Amino acid sequence: MRVLLVEDDPMIGEAVHGALKDASYAADWVKDGPKALTTLDCQHYDLVLLDLGLPGKDGLEVLTAIRAKDNPVPLLILTARDGLDDRLRGLDGGADDYVSKPFQMAELLARMRAVLRRKGGTAAPAFSNGVVSLDPATKEACVGGGPPRQLSQREFALLHALLVRPGAILSRSELEDRIYGWGQEVESNAVEFLIHALRRKLGGEVIKNVRGVGWMVAKGA
Repeated sequence: MRVLLVEDDPMIGEAVHGALKDASYAADWVKDGPKALTTLDCQHYDLVLLDLGLPGKDGLEVLTAIRAKDNPVPLLILTARDGLDDRLRGLDGGADDYVSKPFQMAELLARMRAVLRRKGGTAAPAFSNGVVSLDPATKEACVGGGPPRQLSQREFALLHALLVRPGAILSRSELEDRIYGWGQEVESNAVEFLIHALRRKLGGEVIKNVRGVGWMVAKGA
């Protein structure tokens, strides 16, 4: 899952960016408003973390510009502005949640998972297609009520990308895009290696190969 962090404070940015990568997100980091908008114009993201006090263009202006383009990307505001008026402007302007600084990273990750669940149309804590279930909090997957299997960060990221859109075929480049952030070297045959590892843990029928096109998980009934 790919996340865009928009934060100009170097200490906060480094901490959040590192924590996102540790939590299996492909995270990119920009430090001003105009760069955030340019980046969103040329790259798909599953979620945006947006500071308000940004150089070049204020975070609320960035939010307004994003929604004016009918971009439905889930968005959480991260800011030290904790006044009621600021919170209302952010939420009414199209933000999905509002997290005040300072915050605990565990809470931010939980709020991210909650927003992604709501955007995905489910209140359940795990993603599932009716056959395989994936818990974003524990990075564990299970098949048909069987024992949970612990996944590596990139195994989780790949399976998560497929379970967000069961029935949809994702190409190699689309899966790589969900697994790797900027500056990360894409390893040769990484997608095939991860799918092989997931099949060993969860069974050979969980992820289906559509020859010459990509991979998918079946859409539940």
